[in-house]
Parts: sequence; structure tokens; C-alpha cells
Amino acid sequence: MSQGKDKRRRSAPQFNFDPDPAVANSTEAKEFRARGGETLRIIPLGGLGEIGKNTMAICYGEDIILVDAGLAFPSEEMLGVDLVLPDLTFLAQQQQRLRGLAVTHGHEDHIGGIPFLLKEVTLPAIYGPALAIGLLEKKLDENGLSDRTTLRQVRPRQRVKMGCFEVEFIRCTHSIADSYSLIIRTPVGVIVHTGDFKFDFTPVDGEHFDIAGLAAACEEGILALLSDSTNTEREGYTPSERTVWTKINEVFTQAKGRIIVTTFASNVNRMKQVLQAAINHHRKVAILGRSMVTFAAIARDLGYMSYPDNLLIPVENINSLPLDEVVILTTGSQGEPMSALTRIANDEHRKIKIEAGDTVIISATPIPGNERSVANTINALCVRGAKVIYGRDAGVHVSGHACREEQKLMLNLCKPKYFIPVHGEYRMLVRHGELAVECGVDPDNVFIMDNGDVLELQPDKGALVGKVQSGVLLVDYNRDFMIDEEIVEERQKLAGDGLVALAVSIDQDGKLLTGPDISLRGVILPRGLPAEEFVIRLTDKAKEIMRTAPAHEVSSADNVKNLLFEELTKYFQDELRSNPLLQVVAMRSSLSKAGIESEAKVIKSSRDPDGKGRKS
Repeated sequence: MSQGKDKRRRSAPQFNFDPDPAVANSTEAKEFRARGGETLRIIPLGGLGEIGKNTMAICYGEDIILVDAGLAFPSEEMLGVDLVLPDLTFLAQQQQRLRGLAVTHGHEDHIGGIPFLLKEVTLPAIYGPALAIGLLEKKLDENGLSDRTTLRQVRPRQRVKMGCFEVEFIRCTHSIADSYSLIIRTPVGVIVHTGDFKFDFTPVDGEHFDIAGLAAACEEGILALLSDSTNTEREGYTPSERTVWTKINEVFTQAKGRIIVTTFASNVNRMKQVLQAAINHHRKVAILGRSMVTFAAIARDLGYMSYPDNLLIPVENINSLPLDEVVILTTGSQGEPMSALTRIANDEHRKIKIEAGDTVIISATPIPGNERSVANTINALCVRGAKVIYGRDAGVHVSGHACREEQKLMLNLCKPKYFIPVHGEYRMLVRHGELAVECGVDPDNVFIMDNGDVLELQPDKGALVGKVQSGVLLVDYNRDFMIDEEIVEERQKLAGDGLVALAVSIDQDGKLLTGPDISLRGVILPRGLPAEEFVIRLTDKAKEIMRTAPAHEVSSADNVKNLLFEELTKYFQDELRSNPLLQVVAMRSSLSKAGIESEAKVIKSSRDPDGKGRKS
């Protein structure tokens, strides 16, 4: 397999697709540019080596199209971060080449980044299924971005032209209604992008995977398959969504008190099942969480589910009903700190308190990285007396992603020349690549890529040839701020090891005038060592560093700052076995030490004996 981590990674040049002279002199770079419009380039900007922010650029000549533009949610250590986006610099640089965006489905990790993308670029059109377009329409209206693109709803098997590309939308099955795989016809050959998929032969909404349409396209010969890797570590098949109905109905039959159900807001089929169970068992439903309310309204308007008007009640009214007549449908399946379920579990919700006898159904699997948050929420619910039904064996959730047997089926249907596993952490991509080799793909034609990699494909050759700028953008959503990664790293260090602040003043010769003044915040010290004693030791150490340093290392305030930072960082590692956030302030005075003492005497002599200033 051709992996993005091999030696070619370290020598691969950076590309900006500028038509001016080449930015690199390697043989691959020269060939890369010399072929120009005769090559197809696939450039993932998000979604590889991770779960979330799926964003893929496909380039040929002067044309670039995008497949999805998603976001990710922060891990626990990303303190103060609300959303994570891919670095959009490459797309902003290529504004004039962008021909459109194809959306596979309406999950946030596939469409959530579009409003942020449209703040950087304009797009001729965004094509996608009705549910995703309905959600996008609301997002763009709220952000004042409706004039930055045109939203176009597509039908199954519809083909649209974007520059030199023709994109056909093929119905697939996933955990959200109205999902598509893409057949992308390019001047070089046909590409299949599966989107997120599984083969569900008894879908709740009756919309089956269009295997016939996919097979017909495969008869043309598939140059490259880009396929969902999320469940490649799981053997067998993913169960049908319909299997969840039996368990949900069983829980509703047995529950004697309130029922609280949490799932992904976008899982319209699951929401539909819960509402139907509530109707069957004569319960009213209160929906908590803005995103879930939005999805429910849009899905109903578009006909993806129906329910009587009197089924839903305001959350304020639930306390006026008997407990066995209430269902609460809420966000928070991933243990998000500010979600409704987490606040309920922690007894922080203003309107809802957990009562003994409540049944809580967690109808979702934790996204990698969220396991601890979900476990904390479950623990808090149990402490307050709730019966919590959760986990893979509980039967209240099935994945929306294909397991290994279904991935084999996709590979054998497509029989691609080249295979690129997408949508998964790095180990998942590797396992999926190995599976492709088992299914007959040449190992040299399997490419394990990283975000930013440039994969060049021709009918007879494929190679990783370079990188474009990639990375992450961290968002404080409430204040619409972008957060620098260094700030997040500082927050992590501050939370883990505390803060040490040190200030000194030096004279023209680099001699210490005042200080060091030292303060500690949250620093864990060795047992038996008082903070006052540690400050004395740290003061002596700083003075020793200054006294023994060569003249050139104390010749300026910046040099002193760097010197103290480097030496004290080593000192903390040796003495504390930790790495607190260290802030050093160094100032240079035009006065000598003698001058400061003289000035102090003048100030003292200008005061009365009682220390107060003279009267004017």
C-alpha cells in the first residue's frame, strides 16, 4: 500500500497550484506540473486520520469541485473550543477554480463547515439531497450567507455538471434519511465516492440502496473508489435500522415512569421511531435542544416523518402530566458539556430533574474521543436513580456505517483500479486498505492519505506527489472567534501543570536590577515543600542563571527572556517532573543599579517623616 506516512511524505513538496514557476524542483513536482490538465488530483482537506470535518477537493485542469464540507466537535482537551474546522486556505487561494460542491447527506461532519467556507469563498452552486439542502438553507439564512451560493436539490440518479465533472447522485442507506453515494465522471475516468453508507435491506423509510444504479455505473469501469472506513474494524454486517424498533417498543412497554431518549439530532429515522412509540403508548413528547427541534421541523416539512400536532408539548408542560405519559427527546448523546441531557444528569437543568424510576435510552455510539464524557453522563444519571439503557448490546442503536462484509461488497461491485479509504482514523484507513488488497486491488494502487496530501491519478499511474496547506481552525462559536492552536496548548498546559510568572528588570550591561518577582498558580509541588520555600529556590536559580550567563545572552531583554524560559523549563522538568505554563517578563532600564538607588533617595527625601507627600 502507498501510505501517506512513508518516506515520500517527508520529501513531498508543498503545492499552491499557482501557474507561475514551480515552487519545488523535485522530479515528481516537475512531472506534476508538466502534465497540467491531463491529470486528476484528489486532495482531502479533512476527514482522513480522524472522525469529522469531511472535506474533499477533486481537481482537473482549471476546475475544482468539492465533496462535502464538514466540521468536527472538540475533544475534552480542547478547552474553550466549540467547533473544529479544516484549514480552508487552499480553497480560498483557488476561488476562481471552484465549480461547485456536492453534498452526500445532512450530518454536521459533512455540511457543518459550509457556512464557514462561504465566509471565505463564493460557490456557483451546492447540490445535495432535500433534507441536507433544507438544513443548509436555514444555516445560510441565519448567517446572512444566502447570496454566496445557490442551493440546488437533487433527485436519485440525477446528473449535474460542474465544470468538466459530471456528478451522479445514487441513493444509499445511512443513519440519516436522504443519503447519497456519488458517481463522479471525470476526463480521466469514473470515481465512486461512497459517502457514509451501509447496506440496509430493510430501511425504516423504505428507501433502499440503489445497488442497480451503482452496478450500472461500475460497468463503465471505476478508476478510483473512495470509501467509508468507519467500521472497518468490525466483522460481519451492520444490523438494519429496523432492528432498533423492536427494542425501543419493548422499553416503552416496560417503563413505568418518564422516558428520556437521546440520539443524534440528525437521526431522523430514529426520531421517527421514538415518536411512533410515543403515539402507540399514549405519551406526549417534549423535544429539547435547538438542533433536534430544527431537524424535527424540517424533516416534517419535507415529508420524512409525520405526527399529529398534539403529540409535541412545550417542555414547561411536562410536569403537569403523569410521569408515565411523558417522553423527553433530547440532544446530548455524546456527553457534550452544554447539552440538555448532560445538564439534566448533573442536576443543572432549570426545568427537568431526574427522578427515581426515569428510564433513559442512549440511542447512539460514542464518537472516538467522547467515551469518557458519555460515561460521566451515564454515571450521573445512575446516581440520581435513573435506569439507563445504553451500549452496543442493548439493541437501542445500530451504526450507520458499513462493517467489513459490506465494505467487501462495495469493493467487489466497483472493482476499482485505485482505492482510497476515507472517513476514519488512521488505523481504520490502514485496515480498510488491507481489506481492499484482499479483494484484489493491487497493493501499489491503495493510497493511505493524510489531510492535505495531493494524489495524482491517470489511467495508468497513480502517485502521492505533494501537499497543500492543511490543518485545523478552532472556533469559539458563541463569540465568532478563531482560536489559535497555541492558545489551546497553553490552556492544556495551564490546566495540567499550573502557571509560573516571573518578572525581572536589567540594566544596560545586562545586570539584574530588580526581581525576579515570582508568583505561582496551580503548581503542584513535591510533598513537604512549601510554596514559599520553592519560590526562594526558584529566585536563587534565576539569579544564578543571570549571573553565570555569557554577556551575549543577557545583552537585551529578549535574550534574557529566552534564556530564563529555556533554563527554567529544564529546571521544572528536573525538580517537579512537570511542565507548567511559564511566563517570563524581562524589561531593560536605562538606569544603572546605582542610578536606581540614587533616584530612590531623592524620592525619599521629598517626603515628610510620616511618609506622606508634601502639601502644596
